[in-house]
Amino acid sequence: MPVALPIDALLPEIVAALEKSGRLVLQAPPGAGKTTKVPLAMLKARICAGKIVMLEPRRLAARMAAERMAQSLGEPLGKTVGYRIRGETTAGADTKIEMVTEGILTRMIQDTPDLRGIGAVIFDEFHERSLNADLGLALCLEVAEALRDDLMIVAMSATLDAAPVANLMQAPIVTSAGRSFDVTPHWLPKPVGHTHFDNGMTRLICQALAETDGSVLAFLPGEREIKRVHALIRPDLPPDVLVHHLFGAMPFDAQQRAIAPQRTGRKLVLATSIAETSLTIDGIRVVVDGGRARRSRFDPASGMSRLITEKITRAEATQRAGRAGRIARGDVYKLWTKGEDGALAAHPPPEIEVGDLSSLALELALWGAHAPHMPFLTQPHEGRLIEAQTLLKALSALDAEGRITSHGKRLGKIPLHPRLAHMVLSGGTRAPLLAALLSGRDPLRGSGIDLRTRMELLESSHVPTEHKAALALIKQEAKRIAKQSPPPRGPQDLGSLAALAYPDRVGLRRIGDAPRFLLSGGKGAIMPESNRLSKERLIVATDLDGDPREARIRQAVQIDEAKLRSLFSAQINWQRFCVWSRRAGRVLSREQERFGALVLDDRNWRNAPAEAVAHAMLDGVRQLGLLPEPAAQRFLARARLLRHALPDFSDIHLMNTLETWLLPHLTGIRSAADWRGFKLLPALQARLSWAEKTALDRDVPAHFSTPLGRKIPIDYAGERPSIAVRLQEIFGLTEHPIVAGQPLQFTLLSPGQKPVQITTDIPGFWARSYAEVRKDLRGRYPRHPWPDDPTVAAPTLRAKPRGT
Repeated sequence: MPVALPIDALLPEIVAALEKSGRLVLQAPPGAGKTTKVPLAMLKARICAGKIVMLEPRRLAARMAAERMAQSLGEPLGKTVGYRIRGETTAGADTKIEMVTEGILTRMIQDTPDLRGIGAVIFDEFHERSLNADLGLALCLEVAEALRDDLMIVAMSATLDAAPVANLMQAPIVTSAGRSFDVTPHWLPKPVGHTHFDNGMTRLICQALAETDGSVLAFLPGEREIKRVHALIRPDLPPDVLVHHLFGAMPFDAQQRAIAPQRTGRKLVLATSIAETSLTIDGIRVVVDGGRARRSRFDPASGMSRLITEKITRAEATQRAGRAGRIARGDVYKLWTKGEDGALAAHPPPEIEVGDLSSLALELALWGAHAPHMPFLTQPHEGRLIEAQTLLKALSALDAEGRITSHGKRLGKIPLHPRLAHMVLSGGTRAPLLAALLSGRDPLRGSGIDLRTRMELLESSHVPTEHKAALALIKQEAKRIAKQSPPPRGPQDLGSLAALAYPDRVGLRRIGDAPRFLLSGGKGAIMPESNRLSKERLIVATDLDGDPREARIRQAVQIDEAKLRSLFSAQINWQRFCVWSRRAGRVLSREQERFGALVLDDRNWRNAPAEAVAHAMLDGVRQLGLLPEPAAQRFLARARLLRHALPDFSDIHLMNTLETWLLPHLTGIRSAADWRGFKLLPALQARLSWAEKTALDRDVPAHFSTPLGRKIPIDYAGERPSIAVRLQEIFGLTEHPIVAGQPLQFTLLSPGQKPVQITTDIPGFWARSYAEVRKDLRGRYPRHPWPDDPTVAAPTLRAKPRGT
């Protein structure tokens, strides 16, 4: 007799909502039965004309859900219910419900935009917000809007914030209360440090086994932690406990054993987040939660994705704890304190916000759409989408205008990252094997950097026992890729193949002892000196840690320069340029042969055009600053006094407009020494029209003409305009000069050029101070004339003849 599940009571309401609106958002907690019951109810009610396609984020969940539905119908898999996952299809012409993984739905829509023969699409576990799920929903909404108004769309989730999704879909919300038993939480008394994670999990699992009597599900970040904890816990396991592993890269039969009922004793399942949703693991009464998950994160600073281990969110913790309350009252042991729980984020970020957007950009180009016009629940970041499109152009998948190319269309047919798909289409017979190796977990992680070591092991007939299972999976995947690929025609060597996939990660060793490399995409990278690749001139980095300043190379392969040149002959070209060198303090004129950011050859550019040198020199001026000579300083001071009537002569404006006023005058200037000797005044004066020059000379004159007719530069740098002049030269001056609306300040000098008086009132000086000054100067300079009345005396710079 079928087991009654909480969702059963809501099935009539679900069917009625779909009959009325054709769309639905279903909230139902883990264990409610939504994954298996909803598609069958829709099929039984015959509410859609065509096949029901149900999207699952994980292959294991898709297979297991299909099996459970087929069993409930008393049929074999592939009849009414089937599945289609990467590399495996169990479905036929009569299949009415088909479980698929996310990338497959995208391919179905791209190949058949009207989804002919499909009546409904269900997005299970939509709260995980994978990139493919977001894209799949957006595409389905577009299809329904433009081509198929009868297409039913359902989004289902356990922890989804339903309102935004329902608003996007214009769909009603149905909520199931679910069924779960109480789960008692057990917290740590004090926090566990990051470095003590494995030991902390081992102790917590042992505690859970000792204090409870059910089977235990322990959540760990990844395969490595699973194996390390298993090794630590093995000596302390009770004899009746059988340990299973559960992670994505395992063979399916091993995954089934971890999920299947156990006849005797207890079961301990060490699992990744694959066990959070959509799977029911028989007999689990206890959960031990390490509080961590491994996720792929795109680093915009490095342009690379990397796997990082981070704390789970409250939603994930709730999902995991719920696994202990499926069949009876349960317990959850958490590797964190009660106080730390409040600091957990509410939900993990959608993959569209943190993931690699290369595949999304390719799919949008194939669809002929721009992201802002698509009904995404979360729009992709514009800058990162542009970066992804730049990569696709480097892979020849998009043309210069961003349109899909014929090569890009072929890339979209191969279920691989665009990098690897490009390598498979462009490479030789080894390309599928290398693609399978690079798309999965590194089977020799921690065994050096050289990619050749991995390939040699894969191609060898003698494989160590500890690597056989992992390598067998890679070889199986390689065969699947080879079947979907055209006949190979390209290069065979690993360096060339890797460069096809990573044209932006070809590394040229920098000058110096340390093995530092500049990557063709412009980033820096470093590898340990002890590695045999550290002395190579050219490498291809196939795995980096994503550090934004200088990434550490975790996997790479050497490439011959001749093969690089052959492979990228169209992208390698000579460039001529002039650039200011801070280190050399001069303009360098070079001819360089470049591949991306890499300089393969470099030589002096003889007879570089003067204009190019002058443009480069502007950067030198920006570094060195304006260095006005005294005459230019005086001009600037004058011009700034008349700023209301003249162009802007402020330092900031001058530096921001060097191209317009200084560039024409820089001919022959190419070094810091040249610039220090450069006369700035003509360039500054050239900014003024004839009328502006006339106004400046009239209102803020450059010179004062003495009674002798000699022109003395006026200094406008102080609080008031000023000059320094010998007292005897202004004999006969009876009116004080006014300059720029102010009295001109005179510093009166002795015949020996020593200041004797500062005044802004010459008539007053003659009347009040001259007599005292004359008395002093006559004694010190007896050969010079010192008339009784300077207002009528002739100006002079001469001394009296000797003997007079």
